[in-house]
This record gives sequence, structure tokens and C-alpha cells, in this order.
Amino acid sequence: MFNGIIYNQGIIKKIIKRPKGLNIFIKSDLNVTKKDMGLSVACDGVCLTLISYQKKLMEFYLSKETIVRSKFKYLKNKDLINLELPLKYGTKISGHICQGHVDTVGKILSIKKVDKSYVFSFEITKKERNHLIEKASICVNGISLTISKVTKKGFEIWVIPHTFKETNLSTLKKFDLVNIEIDILSKYVRNYFYDKK
Repeated sequence: MFNGIIYNQGIIKKIIKRPKGLNIFIKSDLNVTKKDMGLSVACDGVCLTLISYQKKLMEFYLSKETIVRSKFKYLKNKDLINLELPLKYGTKISGHICQGHVDTVGKILSIKKVDKSYVFSFEITKKERNHLIEKASICVNGISLTISKVTKKGFEIWVIPHTFKETNLSTLKKFDLVNIEIDILSKYVRNYFYDKK
């Protein structure tokens, strides 16, 4: 479980392709050790399990399901990845509850600077658009954000300067892809009432 507040980033250093999966290696200053094998780490919002660690290089295995659901099918060396360690008991939750279970891939339609903030417009699938609610939380590349507007193709978010600077949103451009996790409360409530019909 995570809360979508990003303090660390990493760089993809190596990718090993398998018939039905990937092994990726991320270099970062994240506070982990060899004793943390099996630890869950949110990598651009995807909950992955740490399987090896050496000289600040973390290794993760991605199953076919994870690859299909996320933008990691297009992963490249030197890509910048947002990283978050799992929540600990008693931790302040500044964002919202994020599972690390990516629902879909979103595409950036536009990025506009308004004063010191940035307005991002995203397109997502029609199926996932049904879960969107204005002012609800949403997780984009592992970042806890607020939906400012629901649009015909997806949604908009406003990004403050601090978040823009401290995450990989600052490296993105029009038509780039991002991992999207819809707010778990929105999904569960809608599913409950949909099943009652």
C-alpha cells in the first residue's frame, strides 16, 4: 500500500526481455538493503517486488499481466522512474490510498503552463472513464493527484511547481504514456451499485 507522495526517483539501467515477462534494473538512492528482498516498491505506480539489490541497483521481475496493464511494455534504458516505498504503520498519508495496481495506460493530450502550475490533459479508455469523478483522487505514474475536470476523452489535472520538479512529470511531453490507477473507493462504490442493477 502506498500514498502517492514521491520523494525518490530512479533510472532504468538494464532490461532483460523474457518470453512472457521482463527483468528490469533501476539505479537509485532509495533507502533499501539486501535485507529488503521481497519488499514491495511502487515503480511509476506499479507495485513490484524487489528480487535483488547491489550497489544501488534494484532488480524487479514483471509478469505478462503487469506488462499488458502498464506502459512498461514501452520501457527503455535511461527512462526516469518515480519510486515509493510501502507505507509503514503510523505514517502520515499526504496523498491517498494507492494499491500499486495499475488499471490502464493514459496518453497525454496536452500540457499547458498556467502561472507557475502545469495543466495536463489525459486520454484513457472509455471503460475507465466511467470511474472518473471531478475532485476525486487519481494516481498518475505513482503520483497522488486530483482530477480537476472530467473531459470527453479522459481528465485534466493541475500540477503545482513542487510536484512537477520532484517527479518525472517534468520529463513528459505530448503523446507520452503514463500509468493510471483509478481511486479504489470510486471503483468499489461504482461496482457495488452496478452489480445491484
